[in-house]
Amino acid sequence: MNKESVGIVETKYYDIPEPITLDSREVLEDVTVAYETYGELNKEKTNAILICHALTGDAHAAGWHEGDKKPGWWEIVIGPGKALDTEKYFIICSNVLGGCKGTTGPSSINPKTGKEYGLDFPVITIGDMVKVQKKLIDSFGVNQLAAVIGGSMGGMQVLDWIVRYPKMMKKAVPIATTAMSSPQQIAFNEVGRQAIFSDPNWNNGNYYETGKVPENGLSLARMIAHITYLSDESMDIKFGRDLQDKDEISYDFSIDFQVESYLKHQGETFVKRFDANSYLFITKAVDLFDLSINDSLINGFKNIEAKIEVISVDSDWLYPTEQSTEIVTALNANDLEVSFSEIKSNYGHDAFLLEKGQLNHILSKFLSNNIVEDIMMENFATIKEAADVQDAAKLMLDKHVTHIPVVTDDYKLIGIVTSWDLSKSIAMNSNHLKDIMTTTVKYCHSYETIEDIARKMRKFDISCLPVVDEDMKVLGLITTDQISNLLS
Repeated sequence: MNKESVGIVETKYYDIPEPITLDSREVLEDVTVAYETYGELNKEKTNAILICHALTGDAHAAGWHEGDKKPGWWEIVIGPGKALDTEKYFIICSNVLGGCKGTTGPSSINPKTGKEYGLDFPVITIGDMVKVQKKLIDSFGVNQLAAVIGGSMGGMQVLDWIVRYPKMMKKAVPIATTAMSSPQQIAFNEVGRQAIFSDPNWNNGNYYETGKVPENGLSLARMIAHITYLSDESMDIKFGRDLQDKDEISYDFSIDFQVESYLKHQGETFVKRFDANSYLFITKAVDLFDLSINDSLINGFKNIEAKIEVISVDSDWLYPTEQSTEIVTALNANDLEVSFSEIKSNYGHDAFLLEKGQLNHILSKFLSNNIVEDIMMENFATIKEAADVQDAAKLMLDKHVTHIPVVTDDYKLIGIVTSWDLSKSIAMNSNHLKDIMTTTVKYCHSYETIEDIARKMRKFDISCLPVVDEDMKVLGLITTDQISNLLS
């Protein structure tokens, strides 16, 4: 096994304790989420990155399941030393709501009937998927993600995250995606759904107890979709007009060309791992996706706060670069910090799963280009000068911290009290905080680079700095542990 792999992993499950109210106002109870994690969550819980999968993906993004012949679907960027470095970050990936890989979907048991939901499963949206992911993230006690990253339908989830929960992430990376599904994209999905509907074994969605799966319909839907994931150039390079297992054309309706055989194989293998009803519900969620407000994407993005890297693929005709630049334009119109990269590849849409070198370079650069604001703790304890030493000691024990900023009533920094200062109170026989606190406080600003702050902390041999604004109001704290985790 490659030393850059996270190794053997297993899928875990989280039962959401409360009902989920969907965008349709339907209520879904007893929702289970299948997920995997890689790496360790730091004690400040600031290094978590959420990975969002594409249409037919799952929670198994990296590593190996026992006995598997292939690793997770994004092994190329997740693992020790890679862009999503599991020695630095805590990576989370979950199967989407409506899926068939462990998260509640149409093939799950309806608690009201004791049978599979089938078409009784409610129509869902990308936003509903994100709501379920938010419940999972909350279960880890994570108040803010370091980043949310995903490609294709995963990119839609990323965009919904930054709109729906603007304070929940520092950074976001939508890849090869769109902010609203186009008529052509909806059309391809509808043809796929019609292929499933037309299969007699689909049986109006009630095929679970018949033993007859709508294999032909689902296989055809996959073949149609798979064409959109490739580029004309990649198909020409891979297949050309080469014949499959024959020397001349047969002049009948058997398979002549390699590309025909390839698509047939893609369809046949797909039906072994995916549920037809899940395909219907998830593609419908993609079709409904539209983040514009009053036909304006600028209005739709007005509350976003994250720093964003938008990535497209030059040969992608399913979600072409033009749709990514529309996202960039709307973000820029809201005066947000946004950067844009275009992957050069002949793979087409699937390049976001295949272009190892470019993806690692772009993601590494974006994630490592950090300023204090990106990693500072925003949930922190403060104390007033009038407090006594016992108050400070109790607060440190309750919050498990060793440094507490001392502030005025309007949260302006006037000092800091440390666990070392508490020991001084014993020597000085004083119970007044103002007698022992440090008043010559080193501090930093949110816009300073991590490298500069690391040098300052080494120079003055300090392990924690308050982060202040221009009026000396405390915005957060940054510690050497956070910096060490980032720079290790």
